[in-house]
This record gives sequence, structure tokens and C-alpha cells, in this order.
Amino acid sequence: MRIGILTGGGDCPGLNATIRGLVLAGAKKYGYEFIGFLDGWAGPLENRTMPLDVDTVRDIYDEGGTLLGSSRTNPLKDPSSVDKIKANLKAGRIDVLVAIGGDDTLGVATRLAEMDVKTVGVPKTIDNDLSATDFTPGFDTAVTIATEAVDRLHTTARSHHRTLVAEVMGRHSGWIALHTGIAGGADYTMLPEQETKLADLCASVQNEYGEGRKNYAIVVVSEGAKLVQEEDLVLQDESRDAFGHVKLGGIGRTVAQLIERETGIETRSVMLGHTQRGGSPTARDRVLSTRYGVFAAEMVHEGKFGQMAAIRGDTMIAVPLVEATTVNKRVGSELFPVLEVLKS
Repeated sequence: MRIGILTGGGDCPGLNATIRGLVLAGAKKYGYEFIGFLDGWAGPLENRTMPLDVDTVRDIYDEGGTLLGSSRTNPLKDPSSVDKIKANLKAGRIDVLVAIGGDDTLGVATRLAEMDVKTVGVPKTIDNDLSATDFTPGFDTAVTIATEAVDRLHTTARSHHRTLVAEVMGRHSGWIALHTGIAGGADYTMLPEQETKLADLCASVQNEYGEGRKNYAIVVVSEGAKLVQEEDLVLQDESRDAFGHVKLGGIGRTVAQLIERETGIETRSVMLGHTQRGGSPTARDRVLSTRYGVFAAEMVHEGKFGQMAAIRGDTMIAVPLVEATTVNKRVGSELFPVLEVLKS
């Protein structure tokens, strides 16, 4: 059997470990042949490939990014693109296409599965916002990097008696902010799923100043968070990507300015940005990614097409792609009390 692999959307730590697990399991256990499609959905659309074998992937478990490259190419924007992909898969004798990505990449895989293309989905996203699975590769690394950054912010904030606002990724799901805020000892954490009133935020910050207090504060804010009195999300610019998403970013700066204006406390902001998804994956992400890859090979062998590998508890299972991509997984209100206890 000949299997094509692609990685789409934003890169994240663990992609190479997933590719490695898939190729090693498929080649060693079943004698499958693998072809890598380059730069996300642009690969099968433009028939750009590279060979993948055991020797190619043997030592890439600790490398960040993806050796296949990535892009936000959306073949569903042009109806003729699907026909081109089908033709290229047929010409390349590709029996199954394994797509590794987030909701956009796997959304395309879902549509192709409905058009009789044999697809298997494997999740990856630092945002951890794919439904039907507990954790996605890349998330643990992103939280680890963000937490380390916040740990460092504590020392400089303490030295200058400032308030520092750390903006993290996550779009409309606040998983990174939630875990970073808890692990990094933030005095206030802003999530897209929870309304934030400026008065409450400022009161929390001010509570850390005064005699007997630490005289500094740390605020963690998700890029998709929104203050109650603000009408719009804060955008980097007005452009949209190939899947129609606006480019978020800058809410941290806005929040810092508002805190300083309302409290008179010197406040600075830090946008962690792409540092969260770059570099080598954590040990946990290496293990999780490898498990996803090995399980994807099992799914191919068992003919579980139109499905995505998922983890529930500590068990790998196959779930329908449509179940994973229809609605984003967001932070539930049952976790809000944790943040309330930790607020200043």
C-alpha cells in the first residue's frame, strides 16, 4: 500500500515525531510505502512530493517544525482543486492520504472523505481546540514555553514593581492561557470563553500593591480574549487567511494601556507569539505525537478512513473526522472557579 502524508496549517512541535511514528509503524509492521506531500494542501494540489522511508525519519523525533513544510492553502476555495488533488493522488498511486493538522486542515480532509478519497486525520495544534480528543500534539510544548516566559516575567516585574501582561496564542479557545495562568502563578487570566470587566481586572491588579503586598502583578491574556466594554476583537490587521480567519494579536498591549490608565500603575505588555510553537517538543509531546503516528498506521491497516486519531484518557481511539472538526473545543465553565480562586 502507498500512503501519502501532509502537514497543514501552523507548524508546531511534535509534527516530525508524528511522521516518524507513522512511517516506522507502517513500514516495519505492514511494509507500506510512504510519500510526503510538501507544504500542506499545496502538495497534493500541485503534486509536489518527497520520498519518506525509515532512514529519512529515524532521527527526527526531537526536531521542531515539519520536514514536509506547511501552508494554509485551502483547496476548497476552488471547486476544480479537488479534481486536481484526486488526479494527482491517482497518478501517484496513493491509496490513502494521511492529513496531520488542526481544524482547517482536517476540515479539508473531512470534505475529501465525503468525496470518496480515503483519508485518515491526525490532530496537531498548540491551541488544543480540536473536538473529540483530550489533547493535541504541540499543546504541552506551547504551555511549557509560555510558562517559562511568565516565570521570567515575575522577576523583572518584582524588581520594578510593574504589572506585566503576557499575551499568548489560542484564537477563540483559551486552553493555553488557562494552563499558563495556573502554572505561571498569574494574578489574573483572561480567556475568550469568559467575560472580563475592566473594573474587576484593575481591582485584581491593585490588590497586589500596598503595604505587605508583593507590589507587582502578572496578567495572562489569550489573543482572542475580549473586555466587556470593547466592541471588537483586537486584530493585527484587517486581512484574512485562506480559511477566512482574521489575524488576532495586540489585546495584551490594549489591556496594559487600560490598566495603566485606570490604576496609574506602570504596566508593560509582552506578546509571546511564534516562540510558543517553535523549537523542540517536550518529552510529553514527543511521546504523544509518536503514539498518534503509530495509531494512524493501525487505522490505515484497519481501513478506518474518514476518521481521526484521538486520545481519551490514556487510550487511543478513532473518531469520525466530522465529529472532530465541526465545533472547536473551548474551555468549559467548570474550570472558571479555579481561576477565581487564583485571582488576587
